[in-house]
Amino acid sequence: MESLSRRKFIQRTALAGGALFLLPKLEASMLSDNSPGNYFLKEFGIDESICQKLLAKALSKGGDFADLYFEYTVSNYLGLEDGKVNQSYGDISLGVGIRTVKGDQIGYGFTQELTEAAMISAAATASTLCNMKATLTLPSFNRLKTGNYYPVALDYKGIPANSKLPILQNINQKCFGLSPEVIKVNAGFQSSAKRVLIATSDGVLAEDLIPSGFVYASVVAERNGKREQSFYNLGGRRDASFYTDDVVNKVATKTVNNALKLFDAIQPPAGEMPVVLGPGVTGILLHEAIGHGMEADFNRKKISTFSTMIGKKVAEPFVTIIDDGTNMNLAGSLNVDDEGTPGKKTTLVENGILTGYLHDKISAKHYGVEPTGNGRRQDFQNYPMPRMRNTYMLGGTASADDVIRQAGNGIYVEDVSNGQVKIGEGDFAFYVSQGRLIENGKLTSPIKDINIMGNGPKMLTNIIMLANDLEFYKGGAGQCGKNGQGVPVAFGLPTCLVKSLTVGGTQQKGGQS
Repeated sequence: MESLSRRKFIQRTALAGGALFLLPKLEASMLSDNSPGNYFLKEFGIDESICQKLLAKALSKGGDFADLYFEYTVSNYLGLEDGKVNQSYGDISLGVGIRTVKGDQIGYGFTQELTEAAMISAAATASTLCNMKATLTLPSFNRLKTGNYYPVALDYKGIPANSKLPILQNINQKCFGLSPEVIKVNAGFQSSAKRVLIATSDGVLAEDLIPSGFVYASVVAERNGKREQSFYNLGGRRDASFYTDDVVNKVATKTVNNALKLFDAIQPPAGEMPVVLGPGVTGILLHEAIGHGMEADFNRKKISTFSTMIGKKVAEPFVTIIDDGTNMNLAGSLNVDDEGTPGKKTTLVENGILTGYLHDKISAKHYGVEPTGNGRRQDFQNYPMPRMRNTYMLGGTASADDVIRQAGNGIYVEDVSNGQVKIGEGDFAFYVSQGRLIENGKLTSPIKDINIMGNGPKMLTNIIMLANDLEFYKGGAGQCGKNGQGVPVAFGLPTCLVKSLTVGGTQQKGGQS
């Protein structure tokens, strides 16, 4: 089949239905391949010979290795405000990124045109990293066999907008119906279908079809002239079958209930105190304050405080932390990472001892270990780097009630947002959007308008009790940012007692906000 330019392919896609992206009858994509492992060949004429030619060009002036990352992503969004469509748009991303690596240096070129001339030019750009004798590539590829952690039909076409509209209308109606105090409802549904082809100079050839998306509600409630708002979403790497009436009910109920609770919320006293992190979404603290410090590039560059801690104690013996690409349907799951390494499960801390970092190919070579499957990129216009996937802490043996009882007096955190973290030192501050007071070992008044502050590595050493209720964040809206690139991630945590964190609230116990 003749290769197509990006413009010709998008024009053809639009004529076949892509032009309907701004209408409720939108078809989410033209990803209609019925056979595994040959989409880019069938649609763009990308065969093994052209991959070999591009890799040879990328290494024509030397280098340790090179890789190709072909991407075709179709996404669309539909949004409602008070039951009326107020936003609807779609996007197509098509192109190839070509990387040449020498040591820890990167040469990179990309193009949106999948013509041979344009791709050779991008490969030539990547090759300028070196000025040495050409590096030979392997004469053939081995097609990578991977797990399937987000099963979809081989002809998966994404989630069409005409199926999104009734779901959003249902959420809107339920939110208004749950309380007369709800005065505004926004609901939205974002989804995408991505196809990738990865070819490497060490002989790996891998393809993947990746679903992604989430549905959300955001409400404003008013009581006696006072307004509160709340947001909640569910999603991940899932197809349309996930978005059932049960999901609609949970999104609507959780969003409205969280907003209404805030009318009775107070501020706790300020100062150092025990903090219990509830299960699930509070795992974002683990991700932000601790996980980034275990990404190998920060350690290779001696930025992270964990750079000299391999084999040393960083937490109590009951603490084990894992970063995992093999969880079913979670937002950070990967059949294959963006360098052609299969999805894996990586233990970072085992029984309190730091056992390893999160590696891409560059850092793995530096440390003399195997890549962990954490080479990730935002899209074909960006090169990969070590990034988290689904990061979580294993549960303990206590019950959640035992953990809260052990805390005595402090706060219980249900949800956090708007965090700031210094990657090197691990210092952090997060806004607590949902929580409760803990008084005499029991949960009492809801709390709001406070921050919790601390240091990630120190917080890790101050975890003194874990419950047996590990829960994962099952939203799809979580995007992790690093060096200007965003990638979807998830996280998990059991109910967790931190001996002491700084709480920023009022000076008077039970002060009203």
